[in-house]
Amino acid sequence: MKKYFLTFIIACLFISCADDDKYERLNQDPKNPTEVSEDFLFTSATVSLGDFMASPNVNINVFRFISQYLTATTYVDEPNYALTNRNVPQSQWSELYRDVLLDLEDAKSNVNENELLTQPDKDARLGQIEVLQVYTWQVLVDTFGDIPYTEALQGEADNFLPVYDDAETIYVNLIERLQNARTLLSSGKGFAGADVIYGGDMSKWSKFNNSLQLRLAMRISDSNSSLSQSAAEDAASNGVFTGNQDNAIIVYQSSPPNTNPLWEDLVQSGRSDYVAANTIVDIMNDLDDPRRMYYFDENLGDGVYEGGIYGSQNPYNSSTHMVESFLDPAHPGILLDFAEVSFHLATATSTDLNYDVFGNASTHYENGITASMNYAGIDDQDAIDDYLNRPDVFYDSANSNALIGTQFWIAMYDNPIEGWSVWRKYDEPTLNLPGSTGNPVPLRYTYPINEQNLNEANYNAASQAIGGDSQQTRLFWDVN
Repeated sequence: MKKYFLTFIIACLFISCADDDKYERLNQDPKNPTEVSEDFLFTSATVSLGDFMASPNVNINVFRFISQYLTATTYVDEPNYALTNRNVPQSQWSELYRDVLLDLEDAKSNVNENELLTQPDKDARLGQIEVLQVYTWQVLVDTFGDIPYTEALQGEADNFLPVYDDAETIYVNLIERLQNARTLLSSGKGFAGADVIYGGDMSKWSKFNNSLQLRLAMRISDSNSSLSQSAAEDAASNGVFTGNQDNAIIVYQSSPPNTNPLWEDLVQSGRSDYVAANTIVDIMNDLDDPRRMYYFDENLGDGVYEGGIYGSQNPYNSSTHMVESFLDPAHPGILLDFAEVSFHLATATSTDLNYDVFGNASTHYENGITASMNYAGIDDQDAIDDYLNRPDVFYDSANSNALIGTQFWIAMYDNPIEGWSVWRKYDEPTLNLPGSTGNPVPLRYTYPINEQNLNEANYNAASQAIGGDSQQTRLFWDVN
């Protein structure tokens, strides 16, 4: 993996994400000063974001555990939600602030200073940067709650200790930023060769922008219904994903260094630390879900799927493994896909909300399942229809929350932070208590230890504001 060994000095400089000038100098040889191009910074930040989202590394990203898609064989601290032993919250905080947000902020400055670009082309590039920054900010908010935001990337020498902003206020601002980015994206030519998501296709960036706005809007439907409705209707009317061809994915390569972190940690490392969790395996077995052979290996025999007991030690050879296709070094990394958009639209058009967006709940729900199956590799429409018509899958408006929540969660198997958010939002499906401790599923991460030590006053204020720095403190949108 990349860039994960930090000195104490680097941690002190960057954990509060403030001193941009010193950050820039760390990337320079003082004997050969250079300026990193906006293209390189944009690509680097995009790949860092994709790598983080896809990574199963127990030191970096444990969302596949928290969503109960995978569990461990030997080292079970993280499936039991003991996340500070390896400083997992610190790793995410550092990765997203330092290697994504700061690189994108530097790219933004370089774009603005590039005299060779026309203003429309500058605007288009700035729009792409905005989409990725908003995406990253949402990941941070959805993980921690209140976070440093308005002061975090100012780059002032005296601002090592940024204040924390209210999470709901950040969400409101993020929606506004996406609405403004929509105009920027339609202005000119954006990053092309440096764009590892869409290769400069600005029409797809516009759909990505609107689909991300839809995600934000639907996340707050229980906490800010009026903004949720207006933002969702605005996003849908301006054009969201309409098929898997629109998916925002990171394209990886078949050989290092540009390989999917799943391959790096589960194949290249030579380790056998993870197996499929009985949580998802049991639910899919009960539904006779045809995606099982596309999610899980048949290492126990044809059609046999037995997940490891979640949160307990599990023998690797007698538990179901992740399927081989997920271990391909070129396996793409998902940021946002059509299945997710469809389930958001299904919720928006449900009888509980009845937002004025196109289509109806039943169609969007079926689109979400179909998109998930198609993306997994299932093209047999008869098999898909048989699944959709099962009594325990068939859409029923009276049971829409449970149906949408469960199918949404299954579909997010390869986008695990979204799977965690789906569970927190819908309270579906029922997740297991980990076998070794019985600890409750986290509702958020606790703040990094370095924030407690280096930004103590602002950490204390934030902890008090959210109701305590606990894994069981609900985020503002998690109200039911």
